[in-house]
Amino acid sequence: MRYADLLWRCGALGALCAAVAGCAGVATPKPAQTPQAAAPAPAPAPSSAVAAARAKETPTGISPAVQREFDEALDALNAGHADQAARGFLDLTRNHSELGGPHANLGIIYRQAGKQAEAVAELEQAVRLNPQQPVFLNQLGIAYRWQGQFGKAREAYEKAIAMDPTYSAAYLNLGILFDLYFWDSKRALELYDRYLALTPGGDDKVVKWVADIKNRSQQGGKLSRQEQP
Repeated sequence: MRYADLLWRCGALGALCAAVAGCAGVATPKPAQTPQAAAPAPAPAPSSAVAAARAKETPTGISPAVQREFDEALDALNAGHADQAARGFLDLTRNHSELGGPHANLGIIYRQAGKQAEAVAELEQAVRLNPQQPVFLNQLGIAYRWQGQFGKAREAYEKAIAMDPTYSAAYLNLGILFDLYFWDSKRALELYDRYLALTPGGDDKVVKWVADIKNRSQQGGKLSRQEQP
């Protein structure tokens, strides 16, 4: 099995699931890379960010043919052919309904295409198939946020963090939620600080957000925030 890192890039396609079944993973954004229940995540990368599943164990029982089909869909996605990739992942969901990765990647593709209801449905299915996959929950949280379902987004991010206390993207996205939608600057600062503590390479953008919160009363404004897939 191949598991892609989670990659984050503002304006990019987003993080896609890298595991076919969804039991494995890391954290740095890119497209999903196995038919398991894969999960997406964020970090600066190419136009197609694939979220690698932060799996704890390697999935078993995936045939070479299914893995190949999954990889072909990923290759199409990374090449910028979202429609072709969607067809490949859709075929996998129809022929291998037990796999979460294809559902997760479809959800990300649909979200970026503006099909929010479809995105939520696919990501919810991915989570049902692999409820212990924090990357899927992070992506579902983003989908809920795009729909304006802030309470559900918060719950999804918090579940992801509970499963993996070192999952930096979930802290960042939860911080954005508290910052922009719940207007809880104190909690947002705590989450941004935790995210930065888990980001060895630093993140200048989030450092600016922290400074913005601290000076917001004087500046009378706020920065826009971009979630981490």
